[in-house]
Amino acid sequence: MSNQENKEEKKIAKEYTIRISSNDGQDARSIHLPAKWVKCGIASVVAGALLLVGAFGYSTYTSYSLRDEAAQIERLQQVNSIQQEQLLQLSKKADNLQSQLSELGQVEMELRQITGMEAGANDTPQGNGGDGTHNGQGGPVNQSLNIENVSTVLSDLEQRIAIRKASIQQLKEAMKEQQTLLGNEQGEAVTIPSIWPTTGDVSSPYGLRWGGSDFHPGIDIADDAGTPIVATADGVVTDAGWNSGGYGNMVDIDHGNGYLTRYAHAQAVVVSPGQYVRRGQVIAYMGSTGYSTGPHVHYEVRINGRAVNPAGYL
Repeated sequence: MSNQENKEEKKIAKEYTIRISSNDGQDARSIHLPAKWVKCGIASVVAGALLLVGAFGYSTYTSYSLRDEAAQIERLQQVNSIQQEQLLQLSKKADNLQSQLSELGQVEMELRQITGMEAGANDTPQGNGGDGTHNGQGGPVNQSLNIENVSTVLSDLEQRIAIRKASIQQLKEAMKEQQTLLGNEQGEAVTIPSIWPTTGDVSSPYGLRWGGSDFHPGIDIADDAGTPIVATADGVVTDAGWNSGGYGNMVDIDHGNGYLTRYAHAQAVVVSPGQYVRRGQVIAYMGSTGYSTGPHVHYEVRINGRAVNPAGYL
């Protein structure tokens, strides 16, 4: 075979022919494509398919990742919402405990005044010899409020309340001992209020009430109408009957040494001014007269004309 024939065969081998024929028998048309073009076309199709598959896979992965992140964000938001609600409830509890601690401190102070007992080293914060004219305050910068530090505050308040209650119980026992000694020395009954004036439940405590719009100078003890009301200590009745200032039927008893007790809203009064009564003696019957919303007794303890918390005398 000649060299010319070899070259023609190689040329033919480097081309691809596409023949197009019609059904009507016309001459077929031929399209000659170089082998390089065909190879490039096939490579392009394969590359495009690979890019398409890669793009689809990446899109699917991104979509699932975004869904997972969104789900995680939603879970975190739910956890944060629960924690905020817990923090709010703990803060409210801390406020209530702080108020309770303040009330107990007031009761303890009044009992110490009655018994003459001074506060111990563990009862009140001690100073360092200052003159009391400085009021500097401070603390950590940007101290964040979280469940951990609020729980710490709650634990501290609960411990302090327990200490206050124990101290008040000791003071009450000391007061009873003093009353007993006083009665034995004088041969008389104790004249400091020390028992409940009636049966029932405390329906309104001493202090601020109705959102802080009203100061309640005593406690309300509710029970059925007609429940007996008794004197809480020996004394002389100074007022018995109707009071136009909202107390309704009322009894005042002077126990001496600056002590006076008041019993209001009675259905009926069974003592008279000037009458001497003994502790536990019936002086009236529970009702709902005067400024009242239902059967109860409004009970006050006053020292030198100033209303104090009756809780320290029950």
